[in-house]
Amino acid sequence: MGDGTAEYAHTVCELPNALVPEVIFVALCGPHLRFVVGVVSKRCQVRSPAVIIGPMRTQLAVFCGALSALALVAIVVPNSAPAAGGPLCQVTDQVNQWSTGFTSNLTVTNNGPALTTWTVTWTFGGNQQVTSAWNAQVTQAGSGVTATNASFNGVLPTGGSVSFGFQATYSGANGTPADFAVNGQPCNGTGTPTTTPPTTTPVGSGCTAGSAIFCDGFDDQAGATPSGRWSVATPNCSGTGTASIDGTVAHTGSKSLKIVGTDGFCNHVFAADPTDPPAAAPTWFVRFWIRHTTALPTGHVTFLAMNNSAAGNTDLRLGGQNGALMWNRQSDDATLPDQSPAGVAQSVPLPVNTWTCVEFSVSGATGQIQTWVDGTAVPGLTEDGVPTQNVDDQWLAGSGASWRPNLTDLKLGWESYGGGGPDNLWFDDVALGTSRIGC
Repeated sequence: MGDGTAEYAHTVCELPNALVPEVIFVALCGPHLRFVVGVVSKRCQVRSPAVIIGPMRTQLAVFCGALSALALVAIVVPNSAPAAGGPLCQVTDQVNQWSTGFTSNLTVTNNGPALTTWTVTWTFGGNQQVTSAWNAQVTQAGSGVTATNASFNGVLPTGGSVSFGFQATYSGANGTPADFAVNGQPCNGTGTPTTTPPTTTPVGSGCTAGSAIFCDGFDDQAGATPSGRWSVATPNCSGTGTASIDGTVAHTGSKSLKIVGTDGFCNHVFAADPTDPPAAAPTWFVRFWIRHTTALPTGHVTFLAMNNSAAGNTDLRLGGQNGALMWNRQSDDATLPDQSPAGVAQSVPLPVNTWTCVEFSVSGATGQIQTWVDGTAVPGLTEDGVPTQNVDDQWLAGSGASWRPNLTDLKLGWESYGGGGPDNLWFDDVALGTSRIGC
């Protein structure tokens, strides 16, 4: 062989795709640079290693004393294939459920060869009916469901994960499907999906939470008009809405804050606490129990607001639109989640005629928001700093990426922006803290 020519190796393996680490050997020798390359494994043997010769006069300074003097280098390349016999895919199902429906966020991990497209199938065990989906095309025939990748998330490398979700209705039992498969291959090994383990939720029933800056059950209110830390507020204009202490309805104890809300912005009314929230900075954790009589409307409404002095004293609002809970930023009217059908599906409605525990945290350092309803995190009400389609991509767009609130008050009440309609609401066991308080 002359300079610039190559003789290629002939390698024999007992089994293809041997699932063992590979070792590449490189030998350097002589006045020219010579590469001797071989692949050795427990199941493979190199019959004749490849020898590549080429003059390297200026690029490399390599010296070997004689042709018989070799420098040997071993490079270990880990094999990324799964262990023999392991499942080719893993499915984690995070369910957020209420009395007549639920959302399901599925995360699929690929333990097998890389995929350019994927299809996930499963079978419901009850009368569940999918009504909408996001990040996948989901169809249903009887109890069988098929989800295929969207145009932007079909590539799934070995070890990679993809997430998608859907909203559905049900009655009776809502069991988790047990036959998830990806491209026809069963997942999870045992046929049972992995369920996200519940996080430890702090105990904070009623007003016994020791970590709270305050916890108010309104039982110390002597009259019908909110007093003490609370005062009635009707910013900019006032109308027919009322805020009062009710001695006939309560979550715990014997009293609660009652709001009679009517339609129209100037009919808004709040019970406001302008004193305590600064003590919780830079991360505000709030927990309250709420009961109301009318389902959240299609129009925009607010039942909780916090003044943000870092954005011209505009409000950060928690309320609803299109029948589900929603955050709204008054300064630029951004919403969390997006009000697309796929975005709304990742939030939850607020049940009527029952007490519901709502918790949230807002970080002044990062701008991130977390929200829990009855102890369960709501994906559509989460801003984690990474834009997610239909969730917080609008919220984080433009100046939203640098939004850092400074919250100076807490207002509970009702504000309807025309078309939102009226509602009667009760608040009880309201708590503010610097860590999660729990339900």
